Amino acid sequence: MVDDFPPLKLRIALWLYSLLWWVMLPVILLYLWHRGRKDPLYAQHMNERFGRYDRPLNGAVWVHAVSLGEMRSATPLIRALLDKGEKVVTTHFTPAGRREAEREFATEMANGSVRTIWVPFEYGFAYRRFFRAFAPKYGLVMEIEIWPRMITAARKVDVPLFMCNAQYPEKSYEKDKGGVRAALIAGFAGGFVKSDIQRARFADAGLRDIHVTGELRFDQPIPQAQIDAAVALREGLSRGRPTYTLTSVVEGEDAIYIDMIRKNPDAFFVYVPRAPERFDEVARLLQDADLTVARRSALLNDHLLLEQGPPDINVLLGDSMGEMYFYLALCDRAIVGGGFRESGAHNVIEPLALKKPVIVGPHIWTIEYPATEAIAAGVCTQVQDAAALSRVVAQPPTVTDAQITAFYKVHAGAVQQTLEVIEKLT
Repeated sequence: MVDDFPPLKLRIALWLYSLLWWVMLPVILLYLWHRGRKDPLYAQHMNERFGRYDRPLNGAVWVHAVSLGEMRSATPLIRALLDKGEKVVTTHFTPAGRREAEREFATEMANGSVRTIWVPFEYGFAYRRFFRAFAPKYGLVMEIEIWPRMITAARKVDVPLFMCNAQYPEKSYEKDKGGVRAALIAGFAGGFVKSDIQRARFADAGLRDIHVTGELRFDQPIPQAQIDAAVALREGLSRGRPTYTLTSVVEGEDAIYIDMIRKNPDAFFVYVPRAPERFDEVARLLQDADLTVARRSALLNDHLLLEQGPPDINVLLGDSMGEMYFYLALCDRAIVGGGFRESGAHNVIEPLALKKPVIVGPHIWTIEYPATEAIAAGVCTQVQDAAALSRVVAQPPTVTDAQITAFYKVHAGAVQQTLEVIEKLT
């Protein structure tokens, strides 16, 4: 590690940042308490946020996956690390990420090879406790998460911290130029990035030891039980209608999608909100639009089996977590949420893994890779407004399984490439 990090300007910014965390601690605790009223997990295991743990796991590989999307991208790599005999500790900030880790690695948590905890608050003492408890071999920060105290604390104890499956979206890259956030990137020990464009952006920000390893989500394991359950239910629910699954729908998009559903009465829709706290709200919106809706939680049991005969409905509301492949296997095509908000679309890889053509909205800067490549390959259709969305749903373009298979084959293999780089650097 270089000795000129952090430079003086960044040191001053970090001092102010640390002071702000102390000043804001009551507000942060109040925020978690407030979020905990809707999702109790936010307010649980609070000792972990201050670096106290009841079951340390010394010598583990540390994987930081802040929320659900990052955890899904980390899963195939964690599986590969476990297969090599490593122990793994995962850190998260949101319940969605933690629950996904607990669901995916329940067996490994039971046998002691995986620990799932909250990421420490941004205090030096919390990270000192974390490093004493876990003494990680190295850390992998999924996507582009910049936690200043995490970076500086890892350097102090000589734990290599790598960006992994990293992307630097153009909007963020342009906004960060010359700023504190870009300067912090130089504190990482290296980066495993998704594409050559990302390599150039991170290099410009000062990151060293950059390797293009691709997108880990292309290597995600597919839960066959969910696919089998969807196949058994699909005909009964869709009744021969063209079927669309709306994935990861975010707040502010519902009016567009509900209008699209009403304009396409001959289709069947599976509607999956991004956040579990929105399940009740979305159910009300769908019902207020005079759509016939059934909630997955009421319609199916824990084994994804019907409690009664298939209902005659327009919409199945996906009010569960960890079952995205089930929802996708029900459809002919997927509409990926987030693209009608400036905050950006979510991932297109899961539907393509099941050979489902994808539709996205205008804002795809968050998934620049691989959405741009998928559009060019003809397996993803981008629409610019609500009217275009309704037209595409009514008359979708032809996309073959062979097209999707060819696209997927070109972009798979990131897990092996990442492992090879890790072995060289650690």
